[in-house]
Amino acid sequence: MRSNPLRKSLLVAALGGAVVLSCVGVGGAAAATAGDAETRFVELATSIRDYCTPVRPSGGVISGPAATSSVSRSGNLDSTQPVSVAAVPLNAVERCAGEQHQRRLHEGFWQAGANRSYKALRAKLIELGYPASRIHRMPDFSGSPRARVDLRVPAGDRLAVQVTGTYLGAMIETFGTPKGVGVTEVRLKPVIDRPMA
Repeated sequence: MRSNPLRKSLLVAALGGAVVLSCVGVGGAAAATAGDAETRFVELATSIRDYCTPVRPSGGVISGPAATSSVSRSGNLDSTQPVSVAAVPLNAVERCAGEQHQRRLHEGFWQAGANRSYKALRAKLIELGYPASRIHRMPDFSGSPRARVDLRVPAGDRLAVQVTGTYLGAMIETFGTPKGVGVTEVRLKPVIDRPMA
C-alpha cells in the first residue's frame, strides 16, 4: 500500500500548529486562570456579603453605624523592624461574612489532614476558591503553618482571615484590616483557651 504524501503533510502541519499554539498560549492561559480565580472569588465574596446585608421590607438596605478605628502604629519609625498595626473592629455585615467564610473554611479543612506544611495549607485554600494572590504566608505558630487571606473586595471593606493548619483541620480567625494596610501588617492578640479544670 502506497503512503499518501499529502495526508502526511497535513498531519505534520496540524501537529506542528498544535504545538506552537500550546507553547504560545501557556502564558495567556495562566493569566486567564488567575483572572478567572479572582472573578470567581469576587462573585463568592459578593454573594456572602449579599446574604449578610439586612434588607428592609420596602427593599432598601438597612444602614448602620460603621465601626471606625484609628490606625495605631507601634515602634520607632527609624527602626528596621516592620511596623504593625492593630486590627480594627468589624461591623455587623463584615462579622456575618467572616462567620460564613469561617464555616466554609472549617468544612473544607475538616479532617483534610496533611495541613502540617504551608504548601499543603496554601494548596487547600486555592482548592477552596481563594486566589493565590490573596494568600499571604505568616510565620509558623508552634510548628503549625499559618496564612492570611485578604477578603477585602468593595471599597471600605476590612475583612481578612487567618488560617493555621492543624493535624485534623485548621483554626480560623477573622479580623479587620485598616484601609491602606496589608493583611500581614496587622497585629492580632493571641486567643488563649481557658483551663478546663
